[in-house]
Amino acid sequence: VQLVESGGGSVQAGGSLRLTCTASGDICGSWCMAWFRQSPGTEREGVAVIEAADPTATYADSVKGRFIISHDNEKNTLYLQMNDVKTEDTATYICAAGRKMLACVWNYWGQGTQVTVS
Repeated sequence: VQLVESGGGSVQAGGSLRLTCTASGDICGSWCMAWFRQSPGTEREGVAVIEAADPTATYADSVKGRFIISHDNEKNTLYLQMNDVKTEDTATYICAAGRKMLACVWNYWGQGTQVTVS
């Protein structure tokens, strides 16, 4: 499975941005997909997770109410709608995919797309 992110860029605080992650290949079994983010000198942080078996997404407290994760099954594409962005949202956003076991196991990672909020 290959993951390719797009849609990053520069945006002013309070604005919106939509990230896209296009997946090629199939994940056998129950899949999970997520957006992580990382800034220089910080640990990778989970932003939002969505699962095939559970339509209810999970969000980090820092983005809850502002970001929306969604998945288009026909296009095999993951999205992250970022609204009311803040300077602290500046990071490289990375798409991940994997299988749901007792928890999601992240076997596949994209290269990331940079988001800069000023």
